Amino acid sequence: MDPDVTALAGAVVPYVAAAAGAYGAGVVARVQEVAADATVGLGGRLLRRLLGPEESAPMVEAAVLDVAEDPADEDRLAALRLQIRKAVAADARLAAELSEMLVSTGVTITASGERSVAGRTISGVVITGDGGQVRS
Repeated sequence: MDPDVTALAGAVVPYVAAAAGAYGAGVVARVQEVAADATVGLGGRLLRRLLGPEESAPMVEAAVLDVAEDPADEDRLAALRLQIRKAVAADARLAAELSEMLVSTGVTITASGERSVAGRTISGVVITGDGGQVRS
C-alpha cells in the first residue's frame, strides 16, 4: 500500500477515535452536531467525510462503532486505521480532502527514508533497524 495512504490513515485515526470515544455508540449520528472540543470536532468532520463514499462507508462505520466501545483497544484502532487506509487508497479525492482538512489544522506527518517512523501519537515501542529487541 502507498506509504502516503498509510501515513494519512494513521494521522486521521486519533481524531476519529476521539470522536468515537466522546460520543460512544451514537458517534455516527452525533458527528452531524457541532462539537465543543477542537479534536473531537475535527474527528467528527473527518468522519463525516469518510462516511460519504458509499463503497467504504459501511466498513468505516462498523470500525468506528467498534472503537466507540473501547477507544483504547489497539486492535480496534488498527482495524479502523485499515478501513480508513482502504477508503483513501480507493478514492484520491477523499484522500486529498482529508489531507487538506489535516493541513488546515496544522497537522503534518512525514516519514522519509528507509525504516523511518512518523506518527502524531505513538503509544508503544518502535524499533527500526536489524536485530532490534525489547526486553522487560
